[in-house]
Amino acid sequence: MTGRAEHSLPNLLDFTQEELQDFISALGKEKFRAQQIMKCLYQSGSKSFDEMTTLSRDFRLRLSEIALINRPHIVKVQTSADGTKKALLRLQDGLFIESVLIPGKNNWTICVSTQAGCAMDCKFCLTARQGFKRNLNPSEITGQILTLKNEMPGCPEIKNIVMMGMGEPLTNYDNVVKAIKNITGDFGMGFSNRKVTVSTCGLAPQIIRLGKDICINLAVSLNAHDNDTRSRLMPVNKKYPLEILLEACKQYPMPGRRLLTFEYILIEGVNASVKDAKKLAALLKGQRCKLNLIIFNEYPGSPFKSPSPKAVQTFQQTLIDSHYTTMLRASKGSDILAACGQLSGSHERL
Repeated sequence: MTGRAEHSLPNLLDFTQEELQDFISALGKEKFRAQQIMKCLYQSGSKSFDEMTTLSRDFRLRLSEIALINRPHIVKVQTSADGTKKALLRLQDGLFIESVLIPGKNNWTICVSTQAGCAMDCKFCLTARQGFKRNLNPSEITGQILTLKNEMPGCPEIKNIVMMGMGEPLTNYDNVVKAIKNITGDFGMGFSNRKVTVSTCGLAPQIIRLGKDICINLAVSLNAHDNDTRSRLMPVNKKYPLEILLEACKQYPMPGRRLLTFEYILIEGVNASVKDAKKLAALLKGQRCKLNLIIFNEYPGSPFKSPSPKAVQTFQQTLIDSHYTTMLRASKGSDILAACGQLSGSHERL
């Protein structure tokens, strides 16, 4: 089989369960075989057809002739002083992405990428400096989890999944939703939708669409209380200004006691004063939300600075006094450029 022919074969990890059922039915096989294949791929971690021993040898041979199982490959893993692990992964076409394993009190969170690079051009983000290369396929999104879980020595048990790595998930909408279905499906990874979070820079139409299509946690990168400041930091605001964004957020369904999260990166001299905090509290009045404050993570050549610890504490307390649930998100992995806004997918450091 030529490399070109092999490359043209479908990757089974790109299929949802429904699509895999259709694929199997076209071969004259029962639909429940799709469930068996899903369990092999996502629960047993099979990365070859030979490992799918719940299927007959003839069926495995037939599948190997018409399909592939491809996952990203681990190139390098770095460990931060705080225990955070950053993995550099190579895709089939030679591009590189990064995933981060973040330790918590009782569990680990994996931060996955949804694009190689990013086109949003947020001024505080190192990923934006790499430019946009392409969207990731569903197999490359879920594959980050599968590869680290099954191939990284000593990989901790992952309890939470956040799509906050490289790229803007909602500009890769269809592939991200497919990946989420495979992450949360009973025959996929089986994660509760309460354990999966998508982060967006604020694409209002896609936020509304996501709320109708699938029920997961949503985190919106806000970072300013007025359009002028936000547009300087985040060019997307020129297309979807705060009024449109916040209206879309109000329409997003958060069942039970779950709250939509607004993420706010604190930048010295830009958005981190007491006055900024008070205006932010006024802006969000009427929103069912909580706030995650993130101290700007400086990186080589960054145009911004981190505020002082006292300024951060005062900002947080001002929001708490305004009756908002407000948490200061600990910056993990900054010493290995694994913190929020620091991922680049660069392999030059190898």
